[in-house]
Order: sequence, then C-alpha cells, then structure tokens
Amino acid sequence: MNDNKLIIFSAPSGSGKTTIVHQLMERFPWLEFSVSATSRAPRGVEQHGKDYYFLSAEEFEAAIAEDKFVEWEEVYAGTKYGTLRSELERIWSKGNTILFDVDVKGGLRLKSIFGDRALALFIMPPSIEELRRRLEGRATDSPEVIDKRIAKAESEIGHAEQFDMIIVNDVLADAVAETEKAVLDFTSHK
Repeated sequence: MNDNKLIIFSAPSGSGKTTIVHQLMERFPWLEFSVSATSRAPRGVEQHGKDYYFLSAEEFEAAIAEDKFVEWEEVYAGTKYGTLRSELERIWSKGNTILFDVDVKGGLRLKSIFGDRALALFIMPPSIEELRRRLEGRATDSPEVIDKRIAKAESEIGHAEQFDMIIVNDVLADAVAETEKAVLDFTSHK
C-alpha cells in the first residue's frame, strides 16, 4: 500500500478546482475521485455516493467514534466533511491514484498524514473580485453566504504557501495544462 499515491486539490470555493479535477479525470483514467462524506444536505442535483456521502449529523458522529475517517473537519459551523478510510481502500485496491477535492484544512491535514505519497495543489483565483464574480454567477448562494465564502477564501489564501504547488486559475486551459504536467511528473505516468 505504500506505493499508493494521492493528489490533493484545495482552493477557495469558486476557484475552479472542481472543473480542473473533472478535466483531469476525463484525460487520465487511472485517476479516481475520492468522494468525501458530509453532514450537510445535498444541493441541487448532487447525488449520494457520487458527489458526497451524505450522512446525518448522528451518522457522521458515529463514524468519527468508530474511527472510520482518515481526516475530518467542521468546515462551517455545524457542517462537517471527512475522508472515509473505506474510500481510499476501494480506490487503491483497483491500482488507481486518488484525487481529493477538499477544503484547505482537510488538504493540509491529508498532506501531513501522507507526506511524500501526496501531491498537494492549491488552486488560486486570479483575485478576490473575480472569485466574488464567479460565486455570484453560479446563482446558488444568497449574498450572505457569498460574503461568508469570500471571508473564508481570504483566510484560505493565507495557507496557499503550505501546499506543494500553487496554480493560478485565470485562464482555465492554462491552469489545466499546468495541473496535468504536475500530476504526470508526480505519478510518473508519461
């Protein structure tokens, strides 16, 4: 199991991280998305087991008590996210490299747990103003929620230097190309 690698993507909400992850997965079939567990309710068309493992607050607490998580965080007050051990085992058993799309605290925690077996990438928005424009363009959150996400983004950007690499997502195609090169170099897939 020591040869198993993982790639961690963290970024403020609205940075384009999930878009980049999906493009990598289309190009590289040996990458597999680690589905996180969360105590929040599904949004829009999100599906259990595909987007997240949606657990009730009680189910999440029971999983913590039973040591079923590699890591977990209370990202927003009352809302927890975590990585299930069973998810890592499922992906590595197929010989795939795991992709994580996690918040900054979770990304740094995973990097500290897995060390050199993990490549931690921080997807940086070109500016806070652009980040706000993207979040407003989604039309999925209230102005109050967007303000909270912007405040959190400013804090998260302060941790960017703790990641192995920072990729600025100004032009999506350039960010994807830079990310693909980093992933190929790290995994030795050529």
